[in-house]
Amino acid sequence: MSTAYDDIKTQLQGSMVALVTPMHPDGKVDYKRLANLIDWQIEQGTHCLVAVGTTGESATLSVPEHSEVIRFFVKHVDGRVPVIAGTGANSTDEAIKLTQEASDAGADCALLVAPYYNKPPQEGLYQHYKAIAAAVDMPQMLYNVPGRTVVDISQETVERLADIDNIVAIKDATGSVGRGEALIKAVGDRLVVLSGDDGTALDLMKVGAKGNISVTANVAPKAMSETFAAALRGDFTAAKAAHDVIEHLHRDLFIESSPIPAKYALHKMGMIDKGIRLPLVWLAESHHATIDKALVKANLI
Repeated sequence: MSTAYDDIKTQLQGSMVALVTPMHPDGKVDYKRLANLIDWQIEQGTHCLVAVGTTGESATLSVPEHSEVIRFFVKHVDGRVPVIAGTGANSTDEAIKLTQEASDAGADCALLVAPYYNKPPQEGLYQHYKAIAAAVDMPQMLYNVPGRTVVDISQETVERLADIDNIVAIKDATGSVGRGEALIKAVGDRLVVLSGDDGTALDLMKVGAKGNISVTANVAPKAMSETFAAALRGDFTAAKAAHDVIEHLHRDLFIESSPIPAKYALHKMGMIDKGIRLPLVWLAESHHATIDKALVKANLI
């Protein structure tokens, strides 16, 4: 069935970066470097940009800061690629507020992480997403990352939510290709299924996923865009060749909690300042050599 949201579904594909939020050493958002990162990502071929997702430290930005970063993002991108705004929260009212502000800013889609800590049952998850979709008329993407939220959106719940017109996609960060394949078979005709797990994303593409929302693309956008553009064409030989160069980054960029290693790597590459917000801290010195070697191996420094 055709809906008003079909166009955005065709755009949610390829390599999408869950962009870090650059900060000054005092923790304030560094808008100059954010603009530079956005431009670099687009120049390197990234297909969509995620503003203030969980990798963008959404948990430690205030609601006004969160919305201001999204507004800046949309204005600076200026229609060059789709902007997906992270607007999830473990309060449904707060998620509605953030989603409405993202819509007002002109974001193309909202990315809504499952409510964390309060561990709602499946009916609570259904009602949470249903309420946001009813309150804000914009394309919305579910985000299931049980390893971080300690709550898991079941396939049955996703199937129920797929009947809501403006719920258009899901970011599946479970890391299970088998589970992702089953999800694609169940809802792939209604929702765009995207990987949110760098290590298994290419395998999920082989069974029908449309792209990957990535941490690794923060530091290796060209290789990631080449990988997933080739995968979309069905050329998995070319995809593997591009991917092999940076595959080790999927492991090394999670040597500590994300986005700590990614921010260190971007600092090492001269892209951002040394800023991160508590309770996250700068990468432990004992891990510096691992990331340094990983960047050299990937031909990034």
